Amino acid sequence: MKRLTKLIHGGTPVDPHTGAVNVPIYQTSTYKQDDIGVHRGYEYSRTGNPTRHALEELIKELEGGARGLAFSSGLAAIHAVLSLLDSGDHVLVTDDVYGGTYRIITRVLSRMGIEATFVDTSDLHALEQAIQPRTKALFVETPTNPLLKLTDIAAVSRWTKANGLLFIVDNTFSTPYWQTPLALGADIVVHSATKYLGGHSDVVAGLAVTASEKLGEELHYIQNAVGGVLGPHDAWLLIRGMKTLGLRMEAHEANARAIAGFLASHPAVRRVYYPGLPWHPQHELARRQALGFGGMISFDAGSAEQASKVLGKVRYFTLAESLGAVESLISVPARMTHASIPKERREQLGITDGLLRLSVGIEDQEDLIADLEQSLEG
Repeated sequence: MKRLTKLIHGGTPVDPHTGAVNVPIYQTSTYKQDDIGVHRGYEYSRTGNPTRHALEELIKELEGGARGLAFSSGLAAIHAVLSLLDSGDHVLVTDDVYGGTYRIITRVLSRMGIEATFVDTSDLHALEQAIQPRTKALFVETPTNPLLKLTDIAAVSRWTKANGLLFIVDNTFSTPYWQTPLALGADIVVHSATKYLGGHSDVVAGLAVTASEKLGEELHYIQNAVGGVLGPHDAWLLIRGMKTLGLRMEAHEANARAIAGFLASHPAVRRVYYPGLPWHPQHELARRQALGFGGMISFDAGSAEQASKVLGKVRYFTLAESLGAVESLISVPARMTHASIPKERREQLGITDGLLRLSVGIEDQEDLIADLEQSLEG
């Protein structure tokens, strides 16, 4: 199946019990057993639920993996995946990573004895310098949030395999419509499905897909044991949202390309971060490992004061957390999504107080550009 067809017909497109063309919301906590331990595939909804299973089968097919698992949030998925590690293990993590990921690694998993080093994963030499005898995994975000840096997934995969490391990729920004890390050698893919996969700002969810059945079983054990699973209604909302993922991603990107070009030529903008720009240092890598550049743009307005002026004037870009929905959003990472990262660390990475992050929606392109133009005047 082609990508657009798979979004509609992948996974469990028709309910096997009733023939319903939309998988029903199985709003139940438990299931009748025919005898002790004899059931019809489900015994308790923390362990498995038909609506959640349909979602898990869909993301498994879209990412080309062996097992899909749905969690109550993206961070719940990341926590479960990193819980595959043991106390005393060490993990390498992309330096320019989402603030919530940074927080859970440095403030939660560190208390469990899991140590981390944040490194520029686009630089193989830097990875070589950072690896330790106790290193067991590499966690990569590509493109990164918020600076849109890329990691060469195929090249890094060869390196992780040579060093016996578990290779985890956060594919939230690209989605499987544009990028499939498992096909490039990753072991596990994670998503904040709240974002582009849901696409309508109406659900909080996380997904993970493993390349092997063995890893899938290990991760399912953690999912069931800890219990951070996605409820059936949220699973149903996510399935519905994912049916239009391809159409939305095409629209997001068309708007983002035009807006990135506009911002790059505007005298009030100090710098634009978007891999779709031909002069982006990793433009060719983006073209090689993904089918599209996505709908996220970051740009530096020069100062916190200038950023605040833009925020006070925009009409169609809503000041809000999150991203990836049909409506355009704007945020200041240093004061919002990445506020949990120490200021000195943010400045080292280039997350300045004047940096603005755009999640470009699917509104009319001319309206969005005109909105930014008037917000940047003066």
